[in-house]
Amino acid sequence: MTNYDQFLSNNAMGMKRSEIRELLKLTAKPGIISFAGGLPAPDLFPIDDIKEMSRIVLEREGKTALQYGPTEGDNRLREELAKMMQKEGVNITSNHVLIVTSSQQGLDLIGKIFVDPGDVVLTSRPTYVGAIQAFNSYGAKMLGIEQDEEGTQTDLLEVEIVKLAAKGNKPKFIYEIPDFQNPSGITMSLNRRKELIRIAEKYDLIIIEDSPYRQLRFEGKTEPALISMNSERVLSLFTFSKILLPGFRLGWMAGPNELIQKAVTAKQSVDLCSPPFNQAILYEYLNRGLLEKQITVIIKAYKEKRDFMLDKLEQYMPKLPGLKWTHPHGGLFLWVTLPENIDAGEMFHSAIEKKVAYVVGTAFYPDSGGANSFRMNFSFSSMAEIEEGVKRLAQVIEGWSGRSESSIITP
Repeated sequence: MTNYDQFLSNNAMGMKRSEIRELLKLTAKPGIISFAGGLPAPDLFPIDDIKEMSRIVLEREGKTALQYGPTEGDNRLREELAKMMQKEGVNITSNHVLIVTSSQQGLDLIGKIFVDPGDVVLTSRPTYVGAIQAFNSYGAKMLGIEQDEEGTQTDLLEVEIVKLAAKGNKPKFIYEIPDFQNPSGITMSLNRRKELIRIAEKYDLIIIEDSPYRQLRFEGKTEPALISMNSERVLSLFTFSKILLPGFRLGWMAGPNELIQKAVTAKQSVDLCSPPFNQAILYEYLNRGLLEKQITVIIKAYKEKRDFMLDKLEQYMPKLPGLKWTHPHGGLFLWVTLPENIDAGEMFHSAIEKKVAYVVGTAFYPDSGGANSFRMNFSFSSMAEIEEGVKRLAQVIEGWSGRSESSIITP
């Protein structure tokens, strides 16, 4: 049998499959209520509007919309996005915008243009598994900084930066999801945002701001986007996957023109351009003011689901010391912390037997940690599925709470 490993690059040999994608294979079994994926609610997709926009684009500009397009993206769409960001106080033009094949490609491009093997990347702990996967594939050494209810603890972040400097090491960038963080659902406070910007300025660092669903706020005050606080120090990623629909596979990167141009060059060797037809449809949709209406619809539906899930967690979960969950002010996820003696990874198989699924916490840690935690999605399931799924999870946790010492997590 041929040993194909001998032909693979060190980069390919170091790649790891997404834990979430692998878990989703198990959750696809019939009858399983899955809180695992970050899936939007498909019944909210504006199918009729997309049909109409598609018809308009094909009739008006079919020959160009179905042709290759510029790597930077449809300039009309870039201008619309720049205007949208200007309304949030971001000093930006279309020259600072790159259309990407959803924000996951943006993460890969960031790894490609910034990271050499062994470079340090600072991030919150836990953080988005897709970012861990993207940066690790380029050999990044990711260091996690603990969070609390205000987000990444910036005092600990600064301590880590000083420690690295003493060893002659400088992080390539700081990666943050400041709004309704994936996976925790935590929103970074204004004070922490100011501190983060101060640290970036003091130590001459770049911040990567990942903002997939900033617009989906259910309650509380909207804090300024990091890029609006310092457009020279922040490179931001956005996507339409969560605020409109994921099937377009479209997002955008915004930031300093010099960095955008490097990303353009990197993207040219990946896919030449993101789908021009999808971009033309999306431009037409945005230009008609339909996105704002769609976001209003999504916020209403997701707030109801979040409130319902929180209510059912309170109703059904056993009263155990250490069992708690976050109260996100928006987004798609909440984070459950179990008693320290329960391993969510081991418990996952019991949950699957009960036909309910989540994502284990360890998937979101760039280093070891998160064994007694898991992420739940509230956007995809119906109300009936949320109630039944939480009931099943509560039964599983109750069963595991009385397990023997063999299930206790070792340091």
